[in-house]
Amino acid sequence: MDIVNDEFYMSLALDLAERAQGQTGINPVVGCVIVKDGALAGVGTHLERGTPHAEIHALNMAGTKAAGSTVYVTLEPCSHYGSTPPCSERLIAEGVKRVVVACEDPNPLVAGKGIQMLRAAGIEVVTGILRERALRLNEAFIKFITTGQPFVTLKTASTLDGKIASKTGDSKWISSEESRELVHTLRHRHQGIMVGVSTVIADNPSLTTRLSVGGLHPVRIIVDSSLRMPLDSHVVSDGTAPTWILTTEQADEGKRTLLEERGVQVIPCGEGPRVDLKAAIAKLGQMGISSILLEGGGTLNGAMLEQKLVDRLIQFIAPKIIGGYDAPGNFMFSGYEQMNQAIVLTGLESKRLGDNIYITGIPVWM
Repeated sequence: MDIVNDEFYMSLALDLAERAQGQTGINPVVGCVIVKDGALAGVGTHLERGTPHAEIHALNMAGTKAAGSTVYVTLEPCSHYGSTPPCSERLIAEGVKRVVVACEDPNPLVAGKGIQMLRAAGIEVVTGILRERALRLNEAFIKFITTGQPFVTLKTASTLDGKIASKTGDSKWISSEESRELVHTLRHRHQGIMVGVSTVIADNPSLTTRLSVGGLHPVRIIVDSSLRMPLDSHVVSDGTAPTWILTTEQADEGKRTLLEERGVQVIPCGEGPRVDLKAAIAKLGQMGISSILLEGGGTLNGAMLEQKLVDRLIQFIAPKIIGGYDAPGNFMFSGYEQMNQAIVLTGLESKRLGDNIYITGIPVWM
């Protein structure tokens, strides 16, 4: 086994998968590279739910060169009939010699069966090459397929003194242009974007993806316990992307009717007086939302953290100090009495974006 070559070609396969983030819905992103006699024979990426998987695209490109080849795939080849036939069967039929897999598929319908099928057919299978990178790439899929609930990424931007706006509410712009571009990439890669109704009332945002090359718009999910949503707000009137409002059974039926007449989907989550966030997240998963970008204000961010509903946190920090006793902060909640009770992030990653610092990590829930 040539680990150097294996890592080189697996890195290429992961690069291919990464480019398709946001396009596959509740399906994973997968890349595949086929190598024969030291040369690339085929490449492929899973592009859209219900369409051929990465391995099929790569095999079709390789043609007769697939026989005796080594196949690099970022996720274990499937072994069951779904929207498409099993990739493992096609790999066997094409006579590939060796399959290198970054990580096993957590889907209970696969979960090692694809690897077993390949080995039973006499194909050498190597696993674990660049496994951590592959797991990171599909962290949303892994949570959704194993729990049925969406992966929630909390994104926030603040000054050095932890303010997300000035004492007058002005927030344009805390973050750098480079940071804002990355935020729109994150919107493209998530199925839903969540904010509180106070953000809509204060800023009247569109909550769409605005990349120079276009991009997919997430479902706009607004937490609005008493249906205060203005009917002339962009998320209600522009028709650019679906808008869902999470509310309670106590919400005004007349306002609900007016919103639904404008194409907004109103989803009761709990008897009230406030939206049951845990029930809301579970319901969104049932409705096919596998990933959510939370761009809330301090109150919603704090509530989601308090209820341990955040899977990844991303913060952009600007080299600015705004002050203000009443200026809003990133995370507004009752807090903890002891420092050893604080929420800790693990798996930290950081980089510079213009004059901003980007930092991300995974909250450790006790």
